Amino acid sequence: MSGVTTRLEPAPGISRGLHRESVQRVLKDPLVRYALLLYVASRLLFLAIAAVHLLTQHTTLHHELSNWDGYWYLKTASQWYYHTIFHPAGKYETLGFMPLYPALIWLLAKATTIGYFGAGLTISLASGAIATVLIGKLAREWWGEDAARRSLLFWCFFPGTIVFSMVYTESLALALVAGALILIERRRWLAAGLLCGFASAVAAADLSVVVVCVVASLREIHARGIALTRSAPLRVLRDPPARRSLIAPLLSPFGAVGFAIFLWRWTGSPLADYTVQSGPWQEKTTPLAVPDAFGSIIHQIFISGVGDHGPGGIDLNNFVAVLGTIFLLWGLWLLWKYRRRIPLPALTWAVCVGVLALTSAKTPPNPRLLILAFPVVIVVGAELSGRRFRWAMALNVATTLVMSYFTFYGIWLRP
Repeated sequence: MSGVTTRLEPAPGISRGLHRESVQRVLKDPLVRYALLLYVASRLLFLAIAAVHLLTQHTTLHHELSNWDGYWYLKTASQWYYHTIFHPAGKYETLGFMPLYPALIWLLAKATTIGYFGAGLTISLASGAIATVLIGKLAREWWGEDAARRSLLFWCFFPGTIVFSMVYTESLALALVAGALILIERRRWLAAGLLCGFASAVAAADLSVVVVCVVASLREIHARGIALTRSAPLRVLRDPPARRSLIAPLLSPFGAVGFAIFLWRWTGSPLADYTVQSGPWQEKTTPLAVPDAFGSIIHQIFISGVGDHGPGGIDLNNFVAVLGTIFLLWGLWLLWKYRRRIPLPALTWAVCVGVLALTSAKTPPNPRLLILAFPVVIVVGAELSGRRFRWAMALNVATTLVMSYFTFYGIWLRP
């Protein structure tokens, strides 16, 4: 056996034992247990709100939890994508939704007997739990144990987390992004890049992970003492840690790029998703998104109600957009205040998603977009304590109770 190197792998039984031991070690963390307890409690609250709605309206739990875009994710999972960009069967179509979440729904539904709705809800609930634990860990790294607990309490009962109990993508995206942010700080570039690559196939806003990875890599290169000069590329390639940091930005867009290649073969256009979003779905980016929402409020109240998402022709989503903008700007200001404690990649994520929310014509800042830019929500736990935090929590829960009911109700409030 001289000169032969053998690699010993643990026996299957030992592997299972190590896996159980690692899971037990994670669950022994008091913050993890606290996060999961709050998550379960908040899910029960949202279920109770849905139950009250069931008693007062002629609807079903299936309809409530797959309301709005949930219907289209389930349709994408069951029917996949049309071959034509503008399908004659209806105004909207599945090409406006990215593939990872519907594909996972299809896989779980085919592997089990819970069906597409059960699969979509299971993925959303499980991903939400993982995201909550990871976000709690990030909050502890940034601000310490006590602030992390306050952040988790505010987070779990924030109105936007209703989508963790619906057939929506935000929980999956947040689990991937939060995990990637942790891995980036550990300098585990390959794993971080893979998570970001999968995130880029969840929703268009999640393409912000590419910017995050570029910023993280540039930070690492700067930390290695490499200045941005003509010789910088060569110096980066010669420096192993700097070179390894390039893995994350190179891998981060692979989900979106892969989807574009698929669409090219499937429909004849790599931009079919964008075409459908800007066409039938009427989504666009404009710096006037929030002013337009405010103008619509004035017009609908004082001139004539013309909206179809609220009572008397008044679109409630415009009110939510204005209030969400105020909260987002406050959250971003707080993040700037704590910028020395929060890593630059996490700040970059919050800013990118915040800018997308502020410029989205159809979905300007609402609770669902705010939780996607999660640092702007959990920073409340770092900023507020004592009586001020108790007042904030009371307002938070009251807002959740009211908004969640109308989210389940028809099409009044968009998640």
